[in-house]
Amino acid sequence: MAAVDDRRERARQRKEDLRRRLRATSGRGRKVRGVLVLLRPYRGRVALMFLALIAATGAALAPAPLAKLAIDEGIVPGDLATLDLVVVGFLAAALVYWAASYVQTYLVGWVGQRALADLRLRLFGHLQELPIGFYERRRAGALISRMTNDVQALDQLVTDSVTTLFQASLTLLGTIGILLFLDVQLALVTFLVIPVMALGSLAFRVASADAYARTRETIGAITASLQETLSGIRVVRVFGQEGRHRRRFAELNDDHRAANMKTVHLNAAYFPGVELLSAVVTAGLLLFGGLQAIQGDITLGVLVAFVAALNGFFDPIQQLSQLYTTYQSGMAALDKIFELLDTEPELVDAPGAYELPRPLRGELRFEEVAFEYPGGEEGQQVRALEGISLDVPPGQTVALVGETGAGKSTLVKLAARFYDPTSGRVLVDGHDLRDVRANSLRSQLGIVPQEGFLFSGTLRDNVSFARDDAGDEEIWSALRDAGAEDFVRALPDGLDTEIGERGIQLSAGQRQLVAFARALLADPRLLILDEATSNVDLRTEKRIEAGLRRLLAGRTAIVIAHRLSTIRGAARVVVLDQGRIVEIGTQEELLAARGHYWRLHRDWQEQAAA
Repeated sequence: MAAVDDRRERARQRKEDLRRRLRATSGRGRKVRGVLVLLRPYRGRVALMFLALIAATGAALAPAPLAKLAIDEGIVPGDLATLDLVVVGFLAAALVYWAASYVQTYLVGWVGQRALADLRLRLFGHLQELPIGFYERRRAGALISRMTNDVQALDQLVTDSVTTLFQASLTLLGTIGILLFLDVQLALVTFLVIPVMALGSLAFRVASADAYARTRETIGAITASLQETLSGIRVVRVFGQEGRHRRRFAELNDDHRAANMKTVHLNAAYFPGVELLSAVVTAGLLLFGGLQAIQGDITLGVLVAFVAALNGFFDPIQQLSQLYTTYQSGMAALDKIFELLDTEPELVDAPGAYELPRPLRGELRFEEVAFEYPGGEEGQQVRALEGISLDVPPGQTVALVGETGAGKSTLVKLAARFYDPTSGRVLVDGHDLRDVRANSLRSQLGIVPQEGFLFSGTLRDNVSFARDDAGDEEIWSALRDAGAEDFVRALPDGLDTEIGERGIQLSAGQRQLVAFARALLADPRLLILDEATSNVDLRTEKRIEAGLRRLLAGRTAIVIAHRLSTIRGAARVVVLDQGRIVEIGTQEELLAARGHYWRLHRDWQEQAAA
């Protein structure tokens, strides 16, 4: 067991080190260094891959000088022995190229896939650490695009572009050496085309940089729109807005097509131009070299080898140009990935943070708490709470009431440490939440939201979400206390029933009952109920009242409630208005005072009567 823990700790340290190095890459050349950081854990195989690449490149360059040798030393003088040796050389070069290319291709795929798998894990782990506020400001589809589309674009960069870059560069340098070796004068004539190609490549690079960045943005917008539409498909259908969403998706699709068409136009103008220039240079060299061969200034073998070697001159240039399109796309994707990785978690455990004792007594205290949400016009902060002071003794249930926007949800988010207060302190059993490990708080905290979120999978998986070691008896007991046992037993597969994404196979009330059972099974010391009975009908609510009493018994609970039945079970009622506590007391005391709570109570009674 200790060995397993050691391995896990070493794996965790490696992942943390990778994330630290990725974040440390900044300034000019940051993207390239970021790619190297991804490859660093596999540097042994990367080194072997480059050795195979060098061998394959050398074998690919051999045919041109071998052709010269075959013609000038074998065919023309009629030397069969030399010709046989050259043929053996051709076969040997082909075998070396085959073996080296196999090793290179395998290692490129092996290293690339593992490096990208590491990156996906880092991205996912980083997303798990970001606070709730981050997700309230970001569209889920855009984050999904980082994990899918952008990593896929980076896949092409890591697995194809890196090897192409080195192989094409080595081939170009090797070909230049061979051309100079064959005939200096012909080589210098060929090199006259380099400035023209350099200027064309520079123009292509400048024009395509923005185009490829734009394609990453538009595909992210498409993914975000698709995710949002599918998540809200019921609302779309209910209001008959399919046409509106089709039009919006068509607009985003057109934006993506237009961004891609810009790259298409650039590629269509540049790459055929390189081919044309290659053909013109080859034709000119055939004419110039042919005249020299006729005049006896060069041998026929030199001319044939020179023309054969020209492919090794122009092909790498074109490959490097094509590589730039993949490079631009991959670098644009890497920019988006780094942007996400650079997002520092707003809530992290402080240095020296300690574990909360287990079990907690459950005393909750707010001391002069104020909180401001980031945002607003011109970056101004939005004040949500101000001057909140509240003591909740262990085991007491406190109901929060108030109109929409009064600050109820913000207060419970601070209690769960989804945010830290702008000023003041939130304490549990006298411990400032900023001084303790967040996991030690949340392991003893239960939340039942207004809409019980369920994961795809079985009912058993969802009820035992916080306690994966729970047995069936414990699960059935929790379902029984929550009033969910009857409907679960009526399902075809009972606890093993697949409930679909977000629990779509269940009704809203059934999903909420499962959320209650999940909280019961977790047995938290601190409990937050956020309008937890709003999605169940009155009959179902009565069925779970006993379970709710059991859930609240002996626990410190904050209940956001509009239903009078929930409020009646609270020891105290706290009335919030515009981020301040305006009234506090028992329900009877507040009704007798005929203030804010009395007016809210009257409105609820009128709505219930209607």
